[in-house]
Formats: sequence, structure tokens, C-alpha cells
Amino acid sequence: MTMDIRIPIGLLFTLIGALLLGYGIVAGPPLAGTAGDVNVDAWWVLVLLAFGVGMLFFARRHAGRR
Repeated sequence: MTMDIRIPIGLLFTLIGALLLGYGIVAGPPLAGTAGDVNVDAWWVLVLLAFGVGMLFFARRHAGRR
């Protein structure tokens, strides 16, 4: 049995995204006018979560083929 590297990578990115999401909820709104009315932190949280969940999805899909 071999370890699929996508599992720890997916868990890491999903955990970091979830922690940043929790911090963003607790910290409140970002500073006004810092990024032209675009919440960059929220977009990066979505990117991290999507990447982490995607890695876990593909690892699980690959494990089902064996």
C-alpha cells in the first residue's frame, strides 16, 4: 500500500483555508479602500478551500479505481 501525496496536501490546504475563513469571520470586514473594494482575503480562502477539496476528491477518486 502506498501513500497518495494528494491526501496530506488536500488536508493541509483545506485546514489552512478553514482557519482563514474562521479568522475572517471573527475579525470582521477588511480595511476600507485597501484593494479597491475587493475582499482579496475572501477570494484566497475560496481558492485554498477549492484546491484542498479538489485534491481530496481526486485522491478519493483514484483510490476507488484500485
